[in-house]
Amino acid sequence: MTPLRPAPDAPEDNEHTPAERAAAASRSTWVSVGVNVALATAQIILGIFSKSQGLIADGIHSLSDLVADFIVLLANRHSQKEADAGHHYGHYRYETAASFALGILLLLVGGGMLWAAISKLEQPGAIPQVHGIALWVVGIALVAKELLFRYMLAVAKRVKSSMLVANAWHARSDAASSLVVGIGIVGNLLGYPILDPVAAAIVGFMVARMGWNFGWDALHDLMDRAADEDETAAIRRTLLDTAGVKGVHDLRTRKMGDMILADAHLEIDAALTVDEGHKIAVEARHRVMQRHRVLNLMTHVDPWRRTGAPASSDQGASGITPAIQQQS
Repeated sequence: MTPLRPAPDAPEDNEHTPAERAAAASRSTWVSVGVNVALATAQIILGIFSKSQGLIADGIHSLSDLVADFIVLLANRHSQKEADAGHHYGHYRYETAASFALGILLLLVGGGMLWAAISKLEQPGAIPQVHGIALWVVGIALVAKELLFRYMLAVAKRVKSSMLVANAWHARSDAASSLVVGIGIVGNLLGYPILDPVAAAIVGFMVARMGWNFGWDALHDLMDRAADEDETAAIRRTLLDTAGVKGVHDLRTRKMGDMILADAHLEIDAALTVDEGHKIAVEARHRVMQRHRVLNLMTHVDPWRRTGAPASSDQGASGITPAIQQQS
């Protein structure tokens, strides 16, 4: 995990259904839409009026947030579709695709801002004096973006949505960029006009770097990256705590949006009947899917014997008791 997409505070999520998570995502994103519409409009218009390239760059960043919000809304809607004939596990990877799209968007926006700032720095004599109103706008934007970040991150952690975490940290990048732009504007007002495009260049680099991190992280999820170690360990504990399960091995996981697909080998007393082993595997699967963000668990039952116990007389010619594979 990158620092930009923190892991959930707890490995289990017993409190929220997919519908509740979708509703929370929609509400928080529409709040972000309203804030970004107001900020982008004010920053770009007043940035042009005050002749501050840094403020204009910050406004473009807010505008990219607005586009990102609509990407999140679209993904949130499609990810809640039920499984169908073409998507047996549902459409949860729409969320991962949205995070990837956010990364690409940020990378492009950051690159464009860098290019524009460097072009200005090549002609330092043409850099204009910034009007003082730009500093007031940056101050208001900084406070608004930080409050928006804290609100969105709280919602994301509460419902454990990596897509919302990504969008929240996108808002924090705006707050950080506003701080940099504010410093550049102060420098410009103090008689160092070159600091305004320097601030714009720094913002461009920050945005591009965050875009790279988001995109790279989402790409790994699309390539079936495993769940983090804490969550995998929690799933293992749930399996081991199931009555009748003597051991667990070959536990494997892969991300499916904010959900997890998993498979595991369960060691169950070889003296039990097939029906009894089946019931234990079903119970283990049910417990995991109830307590964790696991969309499906494939279980494979292996025979377990006490050390020194004689082998059963009904084993096959190979001397290995057939295992049971269980999915439902």
